[in-house]
Amino acid sequence: MSVSLITRKFTVEEYEKMATQGIIKPDEKVELIRGEIIKMSPMGTRHASSIDRLTQLFYRKFGDLILLGVQNPIRLNNNSQPEPDLSLLIPRSDFYVDAYPGPQDIYLIIEVSDSTLDYDRYTKIPLYAEANIQEVWIINLKEECLEVYRHPLQGSYQAMQKYYRGESIFIEFFSEIELTLIEILGNIC
Repeated sequence: MSVSLITRKFTVEEYEKMATQGIIKPDEKVELIRGEIIKMSPMGTRHASSIDRLTQLFYRKFGDLILLGVQNPIRLNNNSQPEPDLSLLIPRSDFYVDAYPGPQDIYLIIEVSDSTLDYDRYTKIPLYAEANIQEVWIINLKEECLEVYRHPLQGSYQAMQKYYRGESIFIEFFSEIELTLIEILGNIC
């Protein structure tokens, strides 16, 4: 005999209310994905140092051209509010005080992946494509490469390319600013 389980999905409003009322503790690392509250994996030192390196790199290269979100929520729709490792946002003088940034506010999303590689590829990448995020990068620590996803169409990216040390790349919104993979991945393997 098979039992069918019934699950309860949450909206962004319900999720935020749980946080403000203390049901979700301030130090809990969770995000809302397709109505489900997902516990985020603990961060290792390699993951953390990648985020620090990228934060410094993007501030140095882009300055006031962007607002850089570091593990801050973005609201994709009514049932998904992920917390990507980095989000390059359109600058606003109010720093998004009244609402989290949405798809129209985002130049680039970056996920740093080691133990979460499959989750990022097969859950978050399609979610970002469905929200029409124009460009998403996965810093793939396992293969020591950069996966670039561009041109969303009907819920999937039309272009995906991998880049390795020795190569250069640019963000499509900022095609005049070159980044090297050594800057992105670091010099140490």
